[in-house]
Amino acid sequence: MLQCTAFTELPEMGARVALMGLEDEPGGASEAPELDAFLLCELGEHEEGVEHAAQLPSVSASGGRDLWMFWTDGEGRRKFRFAELLPCPAVIHRLSVKDGDACVLFDRHPAAHSWDVTDPLADLMAERIREEVRRDRGDGGAEGARGGRS
Repeated sequence: MLQCTAFTELPEMGARVALMGLEDEPGGASEAPELDAFLLCELGEHEEGVEHAAQLPSVSASGGRDLWMFWTDGEGRRKFRFAELLPCPAVIHRLSVKDGDACVLFDRHPAAHSWDVTDPLADLMAERIREEVRRDRGDGGAEGARGGRS
């Protein structure tokens, strides 16, 4: 299943207020995480009525919960909400009963688990980076060989 392509600008003040609510210790000022200006929905493709969702980075997750931002587009404006949610308990075991990959989404998320969601843009970017590394290694070896013969 392909990843949802919806993205939104992060309402920074709302995100900072929500992150302040995550502090474990009263009065304990933790370092604020760096936030991206835009967020991409992390869910797999989903129906139009389902909220988009993106996890926000936090320095200290309270009670094992993660901070998620949800948004919908409707009536000519975008609506946001923040929620602390437990992680999805699902784990997929591919080759070993002991080792597995956990779903990185929130508990009771709609659509597929994270291991079934593919991001073609990230895959394309990773392939381009691999090509550049191969090219740099190949060119570097060729120049080194030429340089030694002069």
